[in-house]
Amino acid sequence: MILPSTIEILIATHNKGKIREVNDALHSLPVKLRYLDEFSQVCPVNEVGSTYKENAILKALGYAKQTGVCALADDSGLEVDALAGGPGVHSARFGGESLSDHDRIQKLLQALSEQTGAKRGARFVCCMALAGWQLTPGIGEAQLLTLVEAKCEGSIADKPRGENGFGYDPLFVPEGYVGTFAELPNEVKARISHRAQALASIRAFLTSWERQT
Repeated sequence: MILPSTIEILIATHNKGKIREVNDALHSLPVKLRYLDEFSQVCPVNEVGSTYKENAILKALGYAKQTGVCALADDSGLEVDALAGGPGVHSARFGGESLSDHDRIQKLLQALSEQTGAKRGARFVCCMALAGWQLTPGIGEAQLLTLVEAKCEGSIADKPRGENGFGYDPLFVPEGYVGTFAELPNEVKARISHRAQALASIRAFLTSWERQT
């Protein structure tokens, strides 16, 4: 496979927490990371898919086509056993588009107020897609280059704990730990989280890609 000598990767999100995690995972690779705020004319890609994979692919392809840069996008969510796997793909919009992370946490706790033990079992799921070009960037149609999925099993705490995280991190206690994602050190979360596992696979793909240039 012939690949470009300079690999540029667009981190296709405005979520500061996700940007930080991608930066931490990929910054040491010989790639140039780009950001959406560098492209003023880019329009948001609607997440109309019914699965994490569909949304990740939609965003990666959509942003690659608009910018002419290989795009890395993810769709992730929290699946709670007592809510039949919800909020799932709707995690970021749980309770309505206008709610803050704090509001969503409170809404989730309210929904689980009568649930105990195993019924508070949950998992974070992350699907990550890289879209772009095998030959000259921006020439021809962008295509899906790789797609990975990872999970982190755990449970929902009875109240939010910790400040080191975003989204539902203050509620999620990963399996084998007593602290929430928002209480655990960055180096631990960077090893066990759903996004960290997905990024490890992306990193391996990019390392192989770079060796072929």
